[in-house]
Amino acid sequence: MMAAAGTPDWNPGTYHRFRGLRLRPALDLLRSLPPLPEGGVVDLGCGAGDAGPALRALGRPLTGVDLSPAMLDKARDSGAYDRVDQADMASWTPDTPPALIFSNAALHWVGDHPALLPRLAATLAPGGTLAVQVPHQNNAPSHRMWLTLAEEHFPGRVDPDRIPGVLRPAEYHHLLAPLGQLTLWETEYYQELAPQAEGHPVRRFTEATFARPVLEPLDPEEQARLIAAYEAVMDSVYPADAQGRVLFPFRRMFFTLTLQDSSANSA
Repeated sequence: MMAAAGTPDWNPGTYHRFRGLRLRPALDLLRSLPPLPEGGVVDLGCGAGDAGPALRALGRPLTGVDLSPAMLDKARDSGAYDRVDQADMASWTPDTPPALIFSNAALHWVGDHPALLPRLAATLAPGGTLAVQVPHQNNAPSHRMWLTLAEEHFPGRVDPDRIPGVLRPAEYHHLLAPLGQLTLWETEYYQELAPQAEGHPVRRFTEATFARPVLEPLDPEEQARLIAAYEAVMDSVYPADAQGRVLFPFRRMFFTLTLQDSSANSA
């Protein structure tokens, strides 16, 4: 998970509270990769390096890229990466064309996908792949209610440009299909969230990611008011069972874009 430009640094401990649930889509994306040409692998928006060991198993030189120093420290400590670079994904370019740019739960923090994605694809080696997973959950109550309640209680305080978001699947298809072999799909994960010592599990899940730019403009008392209003809604939309567990549907969008290898065709 890459930190968004202009936001306070990420808290790896808060983000890792649901590490296993956040890692599963990365592994599903990894299992969907086509054969790769020669070249290295870039984990773009690597966060704390959770996907690093699995990417390392590809047997390629592995570079992690993220904007958050705290997350990069964790990624470096994992030992999975040959190097880690602090950079903004919106302007990052590789030193040499990679065989794979892998981005798990990061691109939704970067705007202007119609410019960003073709630019990233153009940096790949011939026959290389851009593999991306992003949350597609903004219309669900878990995400929508943060914005609705913030505007109701504190109108105009949240900057909509800082809210993570993605295009519609058809827009990605229109943008990327002309560039190479595109595979695009969605998966809705029915996640069982464990009871938390404090707060509704869905609140604790979302506050580490989507809700960060919603809560940051508010002072602690205002944050507490918004959290209380949010939890009241979550109790009815995502009710807990007798043990405090919550079944939380979460939709994610995936795509792989593989460039044509012109050298192979001419051989």
